[in-house]
Amino acid sequence: RSQRERDYHGDYSDGLLGRQLMMRVELAAVALLLALTPAGSAGAHPPQVPAQPASAPQGQTAPRPAAAVPDGNAEIGRKLFVSDGCYQCHGFEAQGSSATGPRLGPRPMPFAGFSRYVRQPTGQMPPYGSRIVSDTDLAHIYAFLRALPEPPPVKSIPLLNE
Repeated sequence: RSQRERDYHGDYSDGLLGRQLMMRVELAAVALLLALTPAGSAGAHPPQVPAQPASAPQGQTAPRPAAAVPDGNAEIGRKLFVSDGCYQCHGFEAQGSSATGPRLGPRPMPFAGFSRYVRQPTGQMPPYGSRIVSDTDLAHIYAFLRALPEPPPVKSIPLLNE
């Protein structure tokens, strides 16, 4: 590493502790970015929603539609998750690890933020441009993440309740 990198990352940049610290900083940055991003914006131009459509009663506005979640096939997404190498950092069930990559499922972040982060990540994750993972493939991977089952409650695991 160069002196500039050592100065930027500090003493914790090497080893497991440094990777964990950097991952937490990256996740906090993504959470902040998502919190500051207007709901429903998928890019530079947010969808245009009329303030008062003709069918809305006088003085009321129509509710904003939920952010668009693309259609995808979870089975195809599982195969792409493995073939594109996502499992190497996030695990075969997207369970994540403190040493490699964060948990992605079963409740992934909103698709707009997910897509943005895959295309332009911060930290150690390599960028997956549209030439590597198409928008359609990204929708399939997202469907796989959404289809993952919830983990069992801690109280239902006898070994953890002794």
